[in-house]
Formats: sequence, C-alpha cells, structure tokens
Amino acid sequence: MKKDMFSYIWTDKKRTLFGLPLSFTRYFLTETKLITRKGFLSIEEDELELYKVTDKKLVMPLGQRIFGCSTIVLHVKNDVDTPIKEIRSIKEPRAVLELIDKQIDINRDKYNIRGRDMYGGEFHDGDIDTDDF
Repeated sequence: MKKDMFSYIWTDKKRTLFGLPLSFTRYFLTETKLITRKGFLSIEEDELELYKVTDKKLVMPLGQRIFGCSTIVLHVKNDVDTPIKEIRSIKEPRAVLELIDKQIDINRDKYNIRGRDMYGGEFHDGDIDTDDF
C-alpha cells in the first residue's frame, strides 16, 4: 500500500524522555479516522471512527507539561477493542484536540448523527407490550 493513499490532517509520534519522539508509537488523523500504529518489527494498527467519539478529555501531568506535551483521552461508543483511546504524550495537544473536534463534527454532520443519538440502550419494536397501557 502506498503511503500517499491517505490524506493525513495531522500526524505525530508519542513523546518519551525529555519530550523527544523516541517511540515506535505513531498517531495519524485522517478526515474520518484516528489511526494508532505501534511497533517496530511487528506492527499493530488500531483505527477509530471519529463520529463514534462521545467525550474528549485533555490530561496534563506535570512530567509531560514540563516538556510541552499532554495526553488526549477519547471515549468511544460501540468500539469493542478500545472503548477508551489515549493519544499519549503529544506536542501541541490543544491544537490537536481542536482538529479532532472539528473532524468529529464534520463526520457527525456527514452521517447526520449527534452525540445524544449514541447514548442509551437499544430499543426494538417488540420490547414493549402495548396491551399493558
């Protein structure tokens, strides 16, 4: 697969010691997905559909703030393997959070979904017996 097949809006590496990108974890933001790629020889990728994000949080521990980094935590609805996604120790986290938020809104408008549409249990027509009313 060619590298230029995807149009990345943002990409960065997880920062480690002294805020340097010396990690084999890389983050990619496209128009519809957030992709996390981990590993050197054996690579594991995890994709997250942006319209499924229900909540965002910015976590700024002292050790990361000293080097200008922070962590973004995303809560995802209907994602079995990663219901909570962490984008760990990245530079310019507020700008990245704004990019993610913008893409979430664009994707929700595209699929005509709002955050409130993803809450609550599933309802089926046969669940309620109308004779009881």
